[in-house]
Amino acid sequence: MEPPRAKNLSGGEGGILVADNKEFYYRSLLLGHYNKRCKEEIPKDHPFYKYAVTGMGLKYRAHPLAITIAYPIFKNLEKYLRLKRLFANKMIKALKEERGILLPLAFFDSKIEPAWYGFVFQYRPEELDNLPIEKFFKALQAEGLSEVDRPGSTCPLNLLPLFQNPTELFPVYKKHDFSYKTGDFPKAEKFYQNAIKLPVWASKNDLKFVNLYIRGIKKVIRNYRNLL
Repeated sequence: MEPPRAKNLSGGEGGILVADNKEFYYRSLLLGHYNKRCKEEIPKDHPFYKYAVTGMGLKYRAHPLAITIAYPIFKNLEKYLRLKRLFANKMIKALKEERGILLPLAFFDSKIEPAWYGFVFQYRPEELDNLPIEKFFKALQAEGLSEVDRPGSTCPLNLLPLFQNPTELFPVYKKHDFSYKTGDFPKAEKFYQNAIKLPVWASKNDLKFVNLYIRGIKKVIRNYRNLL
């Protein structure tokens, strides 16, 4: 089984939930299942047991085919995560002295072990004579770093139409005056505006891509004056 190219663990539209809290787990059971499994796994003396037959009235459990897809990836997840951490740390060590970028801080905290779904760093234009992020980003792509990305759908929620004007889809919110606007969360918005995202690969064969991306990023930073 090849490691996933994007998600750390994927079953198509299905997913896997891991919980170390019984209360959280029981609520999750009621949300995704009903009847037999809830009866088997929620203790009869627990307050939630009386809801076992109906659950929360929904059925959000994954399809058996999705579980079949996810299972072999799940069995090898630790191996993939070790490689992701190895590659992410290699990128950080290689790029930590470069100007114009602020690398993920998790590497510098020994208590944190990220899963590295993605490698998001901050662009600092003030360190590169205020070169616009758009030009920096296009230069990375021009070096063949096609998987470099500027996050789009993962922006702060207050920038999305659903949260700026929820009443169009949910008229009930008219009475609550519930809406957000640009500028409500300036720190999150600034982070988003300066974010650049790379993949973190999970196969030994992908080491060549890690090295190519390191080389391409260094080249753009060290020749940024040509882009001004």
